[in-house]
Parts: sequence; structure tokens; C-alpha cells
Amino acid sequence: MPLRCIAIDDEPPALAVIREYVSKFPALQLVHTFDDAISGAEYLRQHAVDLLFIDINMPDITGLDLVRSLPEKPMIIFTTAYKKFAHEGFELNAIDYLLKPISLERFSRAAHKAIEYYDYKNKPRYETEESLFIYSEYRMMKIGLQDIEYIESLEDYIKIHRINDKPVLTLMTLKGVLEKLPTARFRRIHRSYIVAVDKVKSILNRKVTLVSSTELPISDSYTSFIAEWKKP
Repeated sequence: MPLRCIAIDDEPPALAVIREYVSKFPALQLVHTFDDAISGAEYLRQHAVDLLFIDINMPDITGLDLVRSLPEKPMIIFTTAYKKFAHEGFELNAIDYLLKPISLERFSRAAHKAIEYYDYKNKPRYETEESLFIYSEYRMMKIGLQDIEYIESLEDYIKIHRINDKPVLTLMTLKGVLEKLPTARFRRIHRSYIVAVDKVKSILNRKVTLVSSTELPISDSYTSFIAEWKKP
């Protein structure tokens, strides 16, 4: 069943572009367009929508304020001529941020990201255990679980350390990310660390050595990991 989409933009030519592009994706269905934000907001409060394409700079109310006002938020893709709004857009967990004029190639990347994230959120957990979706540097990222070596807590943020790529920083707690990870593959060993079990090379004197040669401590609360890791 296709994702139900609406578009809100005070410029009719911009709506025409969205209408044309959406028509090229069978997984998307554009059910309505609005050239004023107030009517669009009222529709959203009365109808279930999966994905919203919305301009930011509109005369009645900004797209940012409209999204903030929604009690139930669909997936959001912001469209705007002003790059300066990107930070605020991703604070609202937008799927993507399209800068006008929007090319079909750039729209396609955003659409596939929304479709993929929708599938990720709506499949049973056992079917989604090969990837993790997070927000970092004003964009949504998909990280393969096989690429994660360990995850480090930095107060309100976590740093995801990857095997063959630079670490990724995102606003989340260790507890929050652990709930998204398969328990058989990721274990907490310290108040500040989660490790990928298959990346543990050795354990000695309550220290884990990972495949990258990084050493991490095992705290008193998580010493059960040592015995579990040693099991054949």
C-alpha cells in the first residue's frame, strides 16, 4: 500500500513539481496539495498522513511552526529556498531537507529515504535488525549494524564508532539506542559503553579488547558479560 502524502506550499509552481515527482514513485500517493498553510494544518489534524512535503517560508505560518503544532506528526520532508533553516528542520526529526529548485535526482534520494524508513518503523523487529536509523549533522543516516564496533555515551549524546568509517554523533542515550538494537548482538558493558559482541577480540582483567585494538572497561554491574562471552 503506498504512503499517503500531502504537500503544502504557497507557490503553485512548487506544488506542481512535487505533484510531478511523486507521480513517478508507485510507493507514494499524493492525496492532497494545499497552497495555504492553515488549510493544510486543518487537514492534517483530521486525516492520517504518512509523509508531508512542506515549504518553510510561508506567509500565514512557517512550515516549522506548523509541524511543531501537530499533535501527531507524519514523516516530514521540508522544501525551501533557504538553506539557513536546515538546523531547525532537523531538530524536528525531518526525513530530509530539499533546497529549491529541486531536481528529480535529489527528490528521488529523499523519497527512497522516507520509504525505507517507513518500512523500518513498521516491520517486526526481527526484520529490521541489519540497520539503525539515526539523525546526525542535520540528516537522517542509515548505519549497518555490521559496521558498528562500539557505542560511547557523551552526556546527552552518543558516539557510534564504526569499523571502516568515522564515528557518528547523535542526540540519544545509551538506553535509548540499546532498545533499538538486537540483544544477541549488542551488550552494555559499562555505564558509558555498548559493544558489538562479534567485535570483541578478547577479555582480560575486566577489559574488553575490540578488533580495532580499542580497550574498554567492564564495570561491576556488567561483569556477567564476561561469562556469557566465554560460552561456546
